[in-house]
Amino acid sequence: MTTTSFLPRSEAAPPLDDDDLLSEILLRLPPQPSSLPRASLVCRRWRSLLSDPAFRRRFRIHHRRSPPLLGFIDANQGITFQPALDAPDRLPRGHFSLNLDDRYMTLGWRHGLALFFLPISLQVVVWDAVAGVQHRLAVPPGFGFHPLENPINGTVLRAAGEIDHFQVVLVSSDGKQPRRALARVYSSETGVWGDSISCPVPLVSMVHIGEPAVLAGDCIYWLVSASNILEFDLDRQTLAVTLLPAQLLTSSNRHVGVMRAEGGGMGLVVVSGFIAQLWKRETDWHGVVSWIPGRTIELDKLLPPNSEKEPPNMIGYAEENNVAFFWTVVGVFMVHLESWQLKKLSATGIAYRYYPFEIVYTPALVVDMRERKLVGICGGHGGDNT
Repeated sequence: MTTTSFLPRSEAAPPLDDDDLLSEILLRLPPQPSSLPRASLVCRRWRSLLSDPAFRRRFRIHHRRSPPLLGFIDANQGITFQPALDAPDRLPRGHFSLNLDDRYMTLGWRHGLALFFLPISLQVVVWDAVAGVQHRLAVPPGFGFHPLENPINGTVLRAAGEIDHFQVVLVSSDGKQPRRALARVYSSETGVWGDSISCPVPLVSMVHIGEPAVLAGDCIYWLVSASNILEFDLDRQTLAVTLLPAQLLTSSNRHVGVMRAEGGGMGLVVVSGFIAQLWKRETDWHGVVSWIPGRTIELDKLLPPNSEKEPPNMIGYAEENNVAFFWTVVGVFMVHLESWQLKKLSATGIAYRYYPFEIVYTPALVVDMRERKLVGICGGHGGDNT
């Protein structure tokens, strides 16, 4: 009789017992506010891993280019957050709020940051809504404010892969003839404003206050008149002016908004009555720019009954989610410009501008293990600094 002996061999740990591998799996959870708190209910080990600041930082960076549209700031009701998601991801109204004692103008929102201009003190305020922190910066030399001669606009953003620092880009005009557009960039990493950048502008008036910028690729775009777009290249640090399509220059009763085109470049959404048409800018091998009309959206077929009493008014655009906000007599709706999905946000009322709040928000993990339920997703608990 032959006896076979088996030598002991080392076996690899099951995948979910490897913390590094488990972290890579959990990193790919959807970037919704409820994802990490709900996953933390699985066991103590998962909760410990998901509570680790290093993991949460990686989670925010991993999903930075695909943040959910948590809601918006209704500029007509002060600086107060209005939710857009459904439960369990819905945050309460006013979850983020700010009181500015000074007179202010809202310039824009991006990456969880807001930018305000204080015309009396000639300052700009960067507000990190999640961290609850304000940064007040003096407007740089050459940016004296006058609503007609020297209007000021700007935007705030974080560089790719960056969640600790931000940049502010201010644009204005020099008030002289021939008129020139001006731009300067502030970096929170260096704490200083960069050199002045300028270009000639064939306009009677310059950058409109309240017309928010759109970030597409490595460039920032402002619609600065009925015929021109101001373009700031972040990589090259250059400023230029682009003419709108010739077909739009002779048209009236249209609303034109800058948007991200398919593929990440710059495009337009043109609303006339109940028709919204998308346009895309293309540049050939010789550097010649052309405008290509794209899909047409029949808003009257999307909107509910009674909304046809008055044409909708586009009052905002969320660039990361490619969603436009429309005011109608029956309420405010958001329309996804690719899928055409429609969602009602609020009741009817006068509205001028909705500023989107797009961010990967990771609320604090507060769990009652006795009842096995999540506490605080909509209960006012704070989140990590993004």
